[in-house]
Amino acid sequence: MTLIKKFFSVFFIKKITSTRLIGYVSIFIVVFYNIAFFRHVLQVFPISLKNIGFLLSLGFVLATFIAFLLTLISWQYTTKPILIFFLIISSFAAYFMDNYNVVIDDIMIQNIIETNRAEMLDLFNFKLLLYFLLLGVIPSFFVYKVNIVYALSKKLVLIKIRDIFFFLLIFLVFILIFSKFYTSFFREYKPLRYYTNPTYYIYSVGKYISLIFDEGKIVVAPLGTDAKVVEIEDDEDGGDLTELVILVIGEAARADHFSLNGYAKETNPLLKKEKIINFSNMYSCGTSTAVSVPCMFSIFDRVHYSDKKGKTTENILDVLNHTAQIEILWRDNNSDSKGVALRVPYENYQYPSKNPICTDGECRDEGMLIGLDEYINQRKGKDILIILHQMGNHGPAYYKRYPKKFEKFKPVCKTNQLEACSEEEICNAYDNGILYTDYFLKKVIDFLKKYDASHETAMIYMSDHGESLGENGFYLHGLPYFIAPEAQIHIASLMWFGEKISQDINVKKVMQNRNKRYTQDNLFHTLLGIFEVETSVYDHNLNILND
Repeated sequence: MTLIKKFFSVFFIKKITSTRLIGYVSIFIVVFYNIAFFRHVLQVFPISLKNIGFLLSLGFVLATFIAFLLTLISWQYTTKPILIFFLIISSFAAYFMDNYNVVIDDIMIQNIIETNRAEMLDLFNFKLLLYFLLLGVIPSFFVYKVNIVYALSKKLVLIKIRDIFFFLLIFLVFILIFSKFYTSFFREYKPLRYYTNPTYYIYSVGKYISLIFDEGKIVVAPLGTDAKVVEIEDDEDGGDLTELVILVIGEAARADHFSLNGYAKETNPLLKKEKIINFSNMYSCGTSTAVSVPCMFSIFDRVHYSDKKGKTTENILDVLNHTAQIEILWRDNNSDSKGVALRVPYENYQYPSKNPICTDGECRDEGMLIGLDEYINQRKGKDILIILHQMGNHGPAYYKRYPKKFEKFKPVCKTNQLEACSEEEICNAYDNGILYTDYFLKKVIDFLKKYDASHETAMIYMSDHGESLGENGFYLHGLPYFIAPEAQIHIASLMWFGEKISQDINVKKVMQNRNKRYTQDNLFHTLLGIFEVETSVYDHNLNILND
């Protein structure tokens, strides 16, 4: 017992200066929280006699830079709270970077802030708890118990300046000694820095906050106020034939796991029997829902889109609303519309109180179809656009995304801890989710067929982004677009047209172009075209259905 007390007395009683404590914590963070960073570095700079000096220096450079930042933002009695805060947050960041290979950039910060409770629970597992305890709670406890020796108030400023210059000097010395390596490291291998913990997520939080403040008071600029429906066809009885279009926004459905695109597993057994047009070369605007969904509904293309532009400019739903001829309804079984449906009727189908089809603790996408008959019948003489935002293949708990009867592909990964499963198990769980999407889209088509005699019916399906399933160590989605793998940006997309609307569309021409490269930038103008809307913001060259 005496020996145990002596051991712990080192941490609980021994006095230490704030400079040393910050230094020790910084080294601890580099060694235990930056495994993902060094794993990526070693892929570019493998261990060798030539690289060993640079690799060791990289650890010191990162440690001194972290110490520099912590010294800069801490002051006497705030030192412990700041260190504990970063140890806790960095333990979570380390878990997701180590196990899913994600990057904590400003878009990921936005995703985290917009994540709801159900999505948070999907990410929780025992390994995450271990990271939190071993890298968050335990070192934080030691920091909390240690006795810091504080200098006299007169010397505090001088000591602070001394420490800042000391850490900065060490940082610069190593940079200069290995300048040849650091020149290429900073210029040629910029993505490596995205994995530094906590420096990059600190930068990302700052960038996200600056974007929020830069927005100021959000004033939504009008768009397409001159919009009007220019043509309404008459049916054989002389009545007005209105349009009924259902737009299904998929979730994390990558193109290469649709058997319609040549995937070896039969993931689209029902859709292949329908007269659908499958777009095999469709690409997303972003790698996360927070970017892709508002971008695909905006007038801006991927290159010119920004979160600020999306929030301060009306989207395609607003333009269609300006016609006063088109009724719009958004039904959501995902997190939310990401701001797209703020000015149109919106219904949340994530809960049993609204969604009548909930199994195994999960509300199913097909529940969004319940009650649509009544909605349509109450709007006779109006064109109708219904948006159904799927839960789809939302990861990492793919096994939850489908009812048990759709578990065709086995064995299945039945945990959200994807790194604990084989790639086959992960793909099987994911593919079962695609199989359920196939079933759901078939139900949407069957629903529309009932109205084919009274409406011009059509279904558009477009996923928001793709998904990594363990290829090259990457999981989920959300990587910066320019380094994102094909799996995260090459998305599944298809269309179905009823008999009446097929008379207005050159289906043969659209079929001929089905393998042409398209992007979510085309959706805005395709919707204007399908509803025969005339407006100054319409570009017929971007309409997929344009003859």
